[in-house]
Amino acid sequence: QVQLVESGGGLVQAGGSLRLSCTASGNIFNIESTRWGWYRQTPGAQRELVAAITSGGITNYADSVKGRFTISRDNDKNTVYLQMNMLKLEDTAVYSCNAKAFMSTILLGDYWGQGTQVTVSS
Repeated sequence: QVQLVESGGGLVQAGGSLRLSCTASGNIFNIESTRWGWYRQTPGAQRELVAAITSGGITNYADSVKGRFTISRDNDKNTVYLQMNMLKLEDTAVYSCNAKAFMSTILLGDYWGQGTQVTVSS
């Protein structure tokens, strides 16, 4: 069973920084390819993809966070990070970690963390 546990959320002033961590238990990183993503959601809105990284290290970002957020992974620690800089009020949301494990093109598992609140104040 794979579990994802996020940490690092909190309250920060606009312009500040936070780093979110998502640590996986289980052997998800041994699967042929795993796509990791950070999503966020605010009340009444749809969940949106903020950043993603493939097993090969290819990243992509939402336009709203490009140049400010960086996703990275440490396979030895089974951990994915989201470094968030120059935070804005509109970055306030619950951030959730997701892992999609593939074997070739077959989706083996779709895992979610419990979410962590990020609040940006003026």
